[in-house]
Parts: sequence; C-alpha cells; structure tokens
Amino acid sequence: MLTDSIKFESVLPAGPRHVHLLGICGVGMAGVAGLFLDRGVTVTGSDQTVYPPMSEHLIRLGVRVQEGYSPSNLSPIPDLVIIGNVIKQGNPEAMAAINLKVPFTSMPGAIEKYFLQDKLCFVIIGTHGKTTVSSMISWILYDQGLDPGFIIGGLPYNFKGNSRLGGGKIFVLEGDEYDSAFFDKQPKFMHYRPSIGIVTSCEFDHADIYKDLPHIQREFEKFLRLIPVDGEIVACNDYASIREILEYNELESETYGLGEQSYWKVSKVDDTGTSIDVEFTKGLDRVASGSLPVLGRHNVLNALAAIAAVEKVGVDPQNALESLASFKGVARRQQVSYLNRGLTLVDDFAHHPSEVCETLKGVRFRFPHRRLIAVFEPRTNTSRRAIFQDKYVESFMSADLVLLRDPTDPWKAPDGDLFSSSRLADQLKSIGKEAFAFPDADSIIDFLMSCLKPADVVTVMSNGSFENLMSRLSKKIEDFEK
Repeated sequence: MLTDSIKFESVLPAGPRHVHLLGICGVGMAGVAGLFLDRGVTVTGSDQTVYPPMSEHLIRLGVRVQEGYSPSNLSPIPDLVIIGNVIKQGNPEAMAAINLKVPFTSMPGAIEKYFLQDKLCFVIIGTHGKTTVSSMISWILYDQGLDPGFIIGGLPYNFKGNSRLGGGKIFVLEGDEYDSAFFDKQPKFMHYRPSIGIVTSCEFDHADIYKDLPHIQREFEKFLRLIPVDGEIVACNDYASIREILEYNELESETYGLGEQSYWKVSKVDDTGTSIDVEFTKGLDRVASGSLPVLGRHNVLNALAAIAAVEKVGVDPQNALESLASFKGVARRQQVSYLNRGLTLVDDFAHHPSEVCETLKGVRFRFPHRRLIAVFEPRTNTSRRAIFQDKYVESFMSADLVLLRDPTDPWKAPDGDLFSSSRLADQLKSIGKEAFAFPDADSIIDFLMSCLKPADVVTVMSNGSFENLMSRLSKKIEDFEK
C-alpha cells in the first residue's frame, strides 16, 4: 500500500540519460518519448498491449518496447520513470520503480519539468477540436519560420510525428482535461504554463472523472487563472458554458465564433465539397480570405481559433490562412481511403455526440449524393453510460444507415445508467432511420460485406482501434474484388 510520502512526485534529476515510460504506446506518451530522443536521451518503455502503428513508430525511432508490466522491465535501472495515466495504483512495474526509489513523474509533469522552461506556451483546451487546433497552430508557426516545439494528442500529417523539440521560443501543447496519473489527479493542462490559452469548446465528458458540466467548467477556470497578466486568452463564444467561465476571469479575452457577438468572426463560408472558401473578420475589419483544405463547420472554427491565436505572436491573419492552405489534416480526423468499386472509407476519432454529429455533417457535405453508412463504437467511459442515450439520436441524422457496436467492457455504473446500442437503434428506427446493433466488429463487417454498394461512403467512428475494423474491412473488400 502506498504511503503518503509517495503519492506525489519525487524529486527529479536535472538531466536524465535513460528514461523509461509505462504506457508508452499511448499517443501522448509516444510524443514524450520523441522529445527525449531529440535530446539524445535513451528511451525504453512498456505497455500492456503493444500494437501498430504506434509500436512500429517507436521501434523505428530506436525505442525498446516491452509487452506487459514487470519489475524486470526496469533493468537496467533508468534515471527517470514516467508513469502514464492508464497505469493503475498497484501496477507491478510502477510499484517496483517506487520501491527502488527511482525518480518518477506523470507525463505532463515530465513535459513541464524538461521542455517548458523559458518557453512561450500555446495551450489548447476544450472538449472538442484540441488536436486539430494544436496541429494547425503548429503548422502555421512552422510554415512562418518560427520553429515551434509541440506535443499533440494525434498524428498531424504535416510532420513526421506528434512531437517536436523545435529550436524557437514557442511550444504548442494540446491541453487534455483528463487526469495526469494515479498519484497526480489534476488535469494534464494544469502542468503546462500557458502564455496563450485557447478554449475551443466546453461540454460534459469524462464521466468517470467529472460529475457534471459545472465540474469541468471549474477546472477550465483554474487553467485560465494560470495565464499571466501579460498573457492572452482566445475562446469560442458559441458556447454559453465558455461565456460563463470568462465572466469570472480578470484577464481580457478575444472571442471567436459563428455568432455576431464574437470578436473574430466568419464573414463568409462556402463549402464546395472539395474545400471551404472562407473570409474572416476581426472586429469590423476583414483580415483574411482564402480556402481551407479541410471540410466541415467545425474545421472553419478550428482554423479561426488558430489564426486568432498566432496573431498574438505577430503572424498576420492572411499569412496564417495561406499557411493553412497546405495543412494536411490529422490522422483519424475524417481520414479518407478510396477503395475499389467507388467505395470510400472514412476513419474518425469522434465519440462525443457533438463530434459524431459534426463528423457526419462534414462527410455529408463532401459526398452529398452518396449513401452514407455510419459505424459507431461507444468506447469511452462517458459514451458507455446512458448520459447521452437520447442525444445520440440527433447525432446520426446525416447518415442513411447506422451500425452500432454494443458497448465494450461495460464498467460498473448505477443500474439503468448504461448506454444501449439496441435502444439507440430502436430510437433511430422510430424516426425512419435504418439502424442496427451488433455484438462485435466481426458481425458488423459481415453485415457490411452483405450490403455494400458501389459508391457507398462508410464512416467509422471510435476513439480506439475498434478491433482493427477499418483495416480488416479494407482487406475484405480487396479480397472480394479478386
């Protein structure tokens, strides 16, 4: 049993030569591994399940990754152990590190200690859009010659990985509201020393940590209080929950959004199906016009947030928009694969009802006259509860056919509080939608192979691997063609 003396971070060494990461195959942890490798540090790690593509990426980087957690993984003894938030108290490898008195910290604690000293930090928080806005800001700053460092919770296609040490004074961080580690229960973003804070959205999520929306709002308020008096706040004004947060903050903020009350606005938007023509206004002045290669209303807002933020370090809005013309997007954010017979597969990370809704709207705009099949896995602790049971009905309105997997590994929750895919399918059928629930990915693939038609668009949404449904379905279609 842990004692009070080891429930907090131990004293860290000034410069570790060997760092070991528990839970290394998570996107954020792999990004931290990359930052240390760029410093010339030896990096090793372990994870419960070692799987591609992240395992292959780490091996290419020269990281020794061990499957499973064991005290033997700590040989030779590292200078520093970073414990990811997937690691539970009592994990044998974590306990061995503590018993050996090896210095240890959480992932955001390591970032703060070793990579943010004397940096001007852009920190992006919000229920949705963090990864894309972080990627957009990083690309604009890089394209404009400011040589930023960054760590992002996704894989931006403009870079070789999701982290970069950078040679400039700026560091961009995706600020996750999830907790940091079993011994560090504050949100990750509380470690990140924001100079410029960007708030993209604020809705209820992470039901395993937060009680309700006001609970999340309080943590966002705490984050904004970290910004110094000479810092900046850029926040989406389209959310009443964000407007409430800003009322309690003493710093001036610049708002952005689609509404007329926002300081930064979208004065023109024309979705052509292959790109979005936009015009942005700051106050009463038109400041940028051009095209975005990414689609959907949510990406217009993401781009506006990025442009408003980078202006704080002297990047002209028009130049920023021109940099975004070469933005390639982020893996698993409307990631499109074109297959034989005109079939199209779209892979997306959407899991919250708002994200599912915006993703399907974006895909519908891109492929307006084709049958849209939505495939959804409720995998997060929030989506596996009944909190959004009824709200998900609205999320699938853009789809023609909806295929739902039963919740994975239902966790303990009050009676009647578990999400039901079968019930959602019945709710959708009651309003005229074709919808079905399935026990696993195998049965979904079998159903799709029995009903797919040329030119169908299949959009798969999950924040996990979904039993490798995308790659397995692609192979099945290719084999069928042979």
